[in-house]
Amino acid sequence: MFPSHPDEPHQTGLHARLNWLRAGVLGANDGIVSTAGLVVGVAGATTQRAPILTAGLAGLVAGAVSMALGEYVSVSSQRDTERSMLAKERRELAEHPAAELQELAELYVAKGLSAPTAQLVAKELTAKDAFTAHADIELGIDPRALTNPWQAAISSAISFTLGALLPVLAIVLPPPAVRVPITFVAVLIALALTGSVSATVGGSGRRVAVRRIVVGGALAMGITYAVGQLLGTAI
Repeated sequence: MFPSHPDEPHQTGLHARLNWLRAGVLGANDGIVSTAGLVVGVAGATTQRAPILTAGLAGLVAGAVSMALGEYVSVSSQRDTERSMLAKERRELAEHPAAELQELAELYVAKGLSAPTAQLVAKELTAKDAFTAHADIELGIDPRALTNPWQAAISSAISFTLGALLPVLAIVLPPPAVRVPITFVAVLIALALTGSVSATVGGSGRRVAVRRIVVGGALAMGITYAVGQLLGTAI
């Protein structure tokens, strides 16, 4: 028996957790950027705390609801498609077991196994759990780990809300003279952290990811602040 390496994420559960972590970080990042742009834009037009807080909370709620609905619809559609494909595969196994066994063996040959080994593997997997074996090799789906749309929606709403709270608090708590600079600094630090975490989870370069997200966030806030000042002056 070959020794296992704990630092290698082969387990489906670990892979799923990493995907959820990545989605959570991206959701928080969306909350930070979109809400920061909104409150900084309003702060450019007025120094009164009430309009800024109202805009920030409205953006937070609207963004969280939008994220949740979008994620629910997306994951539900994906889940429906996966269920349809799995139902078709189950029917084919029931109606044509011999042909499906041969198909499974051919798929393993295509992956690099010799024909005798592929036949042996296909027979053993079919004897253990033919449906799971076919779902894995043919469809790339684990029938026991279909994504829950409600879980995805709630997770997206929570991550967006947590991210959006940062710019809201950063813009309303300090005195008017320093609230915009403090918000800029707090948001850029938060974006650097989320970019670093996202890159680490995804296995990509952190420096490029952090630079990209920080520059993007700075541009978003700079543009909305300029628009807010122009509108505030004009109105």
